[in-house]
Amino acid sequence: MALGFTTDGGSTYISPDKGLTRTSTPRVLVARFGDGYEQRIANGINSIDESFNVTFKNRTKEEIDDITSYLASLNGTTAFTYTIPDSNQTSNVSPDTAGERRLKVVCDTFTQNYSYGDFYSASATFRRVYEA
Repeated sequence: MALGFTTDGGSTYISPDKGLTRTSTPRVLVARFGDGYEQRIANGINSIDESFNVTFKNRTKEEIDDITSYLASLNGTTAFTYTIPDSNQTSNVSPDTAGERRLKVVCDTFTQNYSYGDFYSASATFRRVYEA
């Protein structure tokens, strides 16, 4: 597998365009004191918030409709597995998963754009979640 996710219980694999944007924001609790001194500590066990901006450009209307319908069906609440490249990831189970990492994400925001003719584009923001 490569960068992407499956829909319909694993029957359809969707690959976004190249150029994935990953944003990481550490959550930190800070105690500031009057003399300019401060103390910092990570906020929680999984203290780095991550989001991924993905695009699906110049695809058929049907494909974009399928992608946005799937994301809409999740209502921004149901997590799904998203595969990203990760050169630090090794796999003892299968060589197919080496160099990849699977993350649980939810899709909070997505847009659908008319490009030209019968071709459309979409973009989405996937937010990493930590759950079983």
